[in-house]
Amino acid sequence: MDYTYTIIDSDASSKLQLQVYLEEFEDFVCAGFAHNSVEGLNTILKYSPDVVLVNLNDDSMSYFQMVTELTQYMNSLPVIIGYSTSTKYAYNAIKSGFFDYWILPHNEFDIRKTIFKLRKQHPKENFPSTICIRSYNDYRYLDTKEILYLKSDNNSTDFFLANGNVVSAFKTLKSFEEQLPENFIRIHQSYILNTRYVSRINYGKNLCTLRNPKEQEIPFSKKYRERIDKLKEKLSKKAVGASN
Repeated sequence: MDYTYTIIDSDASSKLQLQVYLEEFEDFVCAGFAHNSVEGLNTILKYSPDVVLVNLNDDSMSYFQMVTELTQYMNSLPVIIGYSTSTKYAYNAIKSGFFDYWILPHNEFDIRKTIFKLRKQHPKENFPSTICIRSYNDYRYLDTKEILYLKSDNNSTDFFLANGNVVSAFKTLKSFEEQLPENFIRIHQSYILNTRYVSRINYGKNLCTLRNPKEQEIPFSKKYRERIDKLKEKLSKKAVGASN
């Protein structure tokens, strides 16, 4: 799985240089740019990147305020890395929970050390992974934790989100099957569901009920019965008083 990142920097030269260095790491994928804290906040909420890189020279206090504001909207914050031409903002960056702090101009060795430290301390499987939905030149990034299930409709796929929104992609269900984390399983020719939301398995009606306000019921077919059995065993081990 890839790490997605967003750069917040009004300095075009600094932004370009950083992006060039990050292109060396194949598991790092850009999820947007912003020029200031307002754009940055919107971009982070829109794309839910794993990593945010911020040029603190622009307006440091607005960025520290941005981080504080993010806690009001997100269950878990992205890894935040700040950089500046001096150590002037390092103390506040540490207080604000920044993962690392670089001195400009960008240094390849410093970036490499941070990337390796990030991979070690935050293995990708512990990240709220994202998936990219592409439509022509429009790229949309979804946090997989927010996806309830996927439903196919001929050659397109609909993503049903926990907030009630539906996002469509012009790709088959199979094309997304291998991209999703292991908690997503295919249970029907037309459905893939996020097992973290399953609250009930009804073998009599061949239905899985999802834990959300509407308690949506998703059908499973005999072809995928073995996967449902494994899911039941997995959920039962975590449940108190469960029995076969």
